[in-house]
Amino acid sequence: MAKLMIGNAAVAQGAYEAGVRVVASYPGTPSTEITESIVQYPEVYVEWAPNEKVACEVAVGASMAGARSMTCCKHVGFNVMADPVFTVSYIGVNGGMVICVADDPGMHSSQNEQDSRHYAKAAKIAMLEPADSGECRAFTKAAFELSERFDTPFVIRLSTRVSHSQSLVDTEPREEIELKPYEKNVQKNVMMPAMAIKRHVAVEERAKKLAEFAETTELNKVEDNGSRIGVITSGISYMYAREALGDRVNYLKLGMAYPMPEKKIRDFAAKCDKVFVIEELDPFIEEHCRTLGLEVTGKNAFTPHHLDYMFDYARDNGYEPSGKACGRLVCSVVDAGRTTGYFEAWLPVTKKG
Repeated sequence: MAKLMIGNAAVAQGAYEAGVRVVASYPGTPSTEITESIVQYPEVYVEWAPNEKVACEVAVGASMAGARSMTCCKHVGFNVMADPVFTVSYIGVNGGMVICVADDPGMHSSQNEQDSRHYAKAAKIAMLEPADSGECRAFTKAAFELSERFDTPFVIRLSTRVSHSQSLVDTEPREEIELKPYEKNVQKNVMMPAMAIKRHVAVEERAKKLAEFAETTELNKVEDNGSRIGVITSGISYMYAREALGDRVNYLKLGMAYPMPEKKIRDFAAKCDKVFVIEELDPFIEEHCRTLGLEVTGKNAFTPHHLDYMFDYARDNGYEPSGKACGRLVCSVVDAGRTTGYFEAWLPVTKKG
């Protein structure tokens, strides 16, 4: 049955359907509604923890005991959670464990902006990035299965617009997952230096397997519209690109934000004359493409600062609002008194008189 849900509620629905037993979180917009939504299910133990670190440790303990568990926070809370996250990456899981983190581009309800994708890379754990409520449910369900398959926590990265926008979600009954038996294993579960050194090898081997999985998973999909222009994107940025460009370009949508599929990216770029990268916050995908030796256009070409400059230019050079994008402006880029390039855009302005 299809229901209209915000992304956060869809994450809760996906976790419920996947058989999650324990959810521990610390509240903070834009992530709060995940935990508020899942508390309605009596099959799930839910708690607000004193802070994000404790919430993560509750989820780690539940996973060790054999239960599927989840912990949720906003991007600034991921800083507090980082201590156990980096260690549980080495320990792995027993029951599947999912970490949901909601970034807040534009700081609608936050003291700063952060891009949580960097944490996935630093901690060597996989990250999925849904683009709408339907994917929030589907990706969360998949994350639990993949967590157990690869013996690692999986991160679901949301952003404000994904967390709080609504779309139709197809729901399914809950799958009851039996508790996995707990086996005492000091070598795996106690990260003193002697054991951590050995587990580091396992983490690197797992990273290779995750990279291979990224090449074949349907979470990363190509939309070939017969264009010679390609767009590599992820999350809500895919929706923005789709709305603006439609079927006029090809798309590589990365549902798996980390690790990224190197061969799939290269193959996609090889079929295009020009490749653009569209993403929120840091040039995470763009920089990865450059490490692959690909020439892509991303935040280096056009940023909000350019747009601010163009509106200032229009105001200072006799333009006025027109209500429609009819004014083509070409502005020069000046560095140290020397013109280094040009950029252009269509703005809703017209020349006075």
